[in-house]
Amino acid sequence: MTWSLLARDAGGAFGIAIASRFFAVGVLCPHARSGVGALSTQALVNPLYAEPGLLLLAQGTPPDEVVRMLTQGDAGREHRQLHVIDGRGRVAAHTGSACIDWCGHVAGDGYSVAGNMLAGPQVLHDTASAYERSGSLPFAERLLAALEAGDAAGGDKRGKQAAALLVYTTEDYPFLDLRVDDHIGTDRLGQGAPAGREVAGEDGAHASGLQHADHGQPHRSASDDDRDVALSDV
Repeated sequence: MTWSLLARDAGGAFGIAIASRFFAVGVLCPHARSGVGALSTQALVNPLYAEPGLLLLAQGTPPDEVVRMLTQGDAGREHRQLHVIDGRGRVAAHTGSACIDWCGHVAGDGYSVAGNMLAGPQVLHDTASAYERSGSLPFAERLLAALEAGDAAGGDKRGKQAAALLVYTTEDYPFLDLRVDDHIGTDRLGQGAPAGREVAGEDGAHASGLQHADHGQPHRSASDDDRDVALSDV
């Protein structure tokens, strides 16, 4: 229930715009490094892809190989969605067979769009089209305009909750890091994963009180509206 746009602008900056019906999507999904690249891990999110993924990009590994190397040993890969862009603007993506419809990814010159649990394929196509049409805008505004176009096409089919915009330029820290973690209100904080609850991962690991993903697994008993999903270690 997330979609995101990864892009590299003409000046070499990397940006990620992402939105979801999932609390604090900007915490675990988008990752980038100046001069290296960017990635977003979605669906049954695995933030442990971030560090090795960016390291591989820094070593010059092509994005398709990065995606293959990160997912091949991951037992949860069919529940994952991952897309990557490198310092040359090359992109690659993986949408697992168990991701929830509508799900998929599209790519263009220097950008990638991927999403799951969307209203339909038009969300990604309109996001991509808006990004291509808005080249005259400053990079951050261009990313937001594209995300707004996807939202107008239906966005996450379950509604809105969180969004983030992350831009890296030349420093080791982000040039811009904006997040809306829960636009509905603080009364939803922790909903679906009460404080102190231990959520078991697919490998039996535990993370106390955390919500780790943005769509459900078959074994869960949570409601259709508010689901918490276990994080799988890689």
